[in-house]
Amino acid sequence: MSNPTTKTILVTGGAGFIGSNFLPYFLEKYPHYKLVNLDLLTYAGNLENLKEVEDHPRYQFVQGDICDRELVEKVFVEYDIRGVIHFAAESHVDNSIKNPGVFIETNVNGTFTLIDVAYKKWMERPFVYKDAYRGCRFHHISTDEVYGSLGKTGFFTETTPYAPNSPYSASKASSDMIVRSYHHTYGMDTVITNCSNNYGPKQHDEKLIPTIIRNALSGNTIPIYGDGNNIRDWLYVLDHCKGIDLAYHKGSSGEVYNIGGKNERTNNYIAQQVCSILDELRPKENSSYREQITYVEDRAGHDRRYAIDATKIERELGWKAEENFESGIVKTVQWYLGRYHD
Repeated sequence: MSNPTTKTILVTGGAGFIGSNFLPYFLEKYPHYKLVNLDLLTYAGNLENLKEVEDHPRYQFVQGDICDRELVEKVFVEYDIRGVIHFAAESHVDNSIKNPGVFIETNVNGTFTLIDVAYKKWMERPFVYKDAYRGCRFHHISTDEVYGSLGKTGFFTETTPYAPNSPYSASKASSDMIVRSYHHTYGMDTVITNCSNNYGPKQHDEKLIPTIIRNALSGNTIPIYGDGNNIRDWLYVLDHCKGIDLAYHKGSSGEVYNIGGKNERTNNYIAQQVCSILDELRPKENSSYREQITYVEDRAGHDRRYAIDATKIERELGWKAEENFESGIVKTVQWYLGRYHD
């Protein structure tokens, strides 16, 4: 291995929600890493999210597409990449229903391009790493949606069969399989993490919690799909970042780790809770934000319930969610109040 002070890790999609929370955390924690952020800056990526690190001496931003093989090869050579943490993905289910092609392109072909370039850069042949690149790992960030929908009971574990129900989750399931195949066919050091719904600062406006806050503050109706009883397991974004850190550094090669917050909440509960916090922090005269909640036609193929069993990462790697939903949502609303209103 080269001197640890020169180790450069490629982070894809670092201007997105989770990536832009992860980069400052990772830079601060590991002074011997340089981080290269490759991001296309589609509508979901925002360099404003990375203001605090843009001038950091160990951080470099490269604008570009993970599907652009020539560019990816150039980045690997120019920065001598020795690890990949792969966030970049199209991730909004509604958009995947309207325009599935871009999800297949980015999530499937993009992941293939990245891991294939890494394989050719790091390895002599299947199961044999080049001497200088021993220990180089490819960490793929995925989602619990690949497992489909749960009934009223039970949890997704790492052995739950894949049953994706939207073009988005199908594209993520496909990318997981590509990464898995590079471990089993070529002996690449890979790890996959599948997480539950993230929330927290810097999330894109289109997602559920920012949408509730934004519409509440602007006096618009707060749209909730169907009957509002769809259940998600909510994970505070910084807890997710800590789980990724652990899996990247300590996870066993070829393994999958589910990261979940054990915070199952219905969409109705989320909306009511956010409105209650806003009533306290930014009260309206003579009324509650709850009065703005309205129900709209359900999303096509809307999974009823997701919930993750995070026992494996807790037991094997010592991960634990530090925020419960009630503490994390207050921090989140406060951050958005600063963004939307101040």
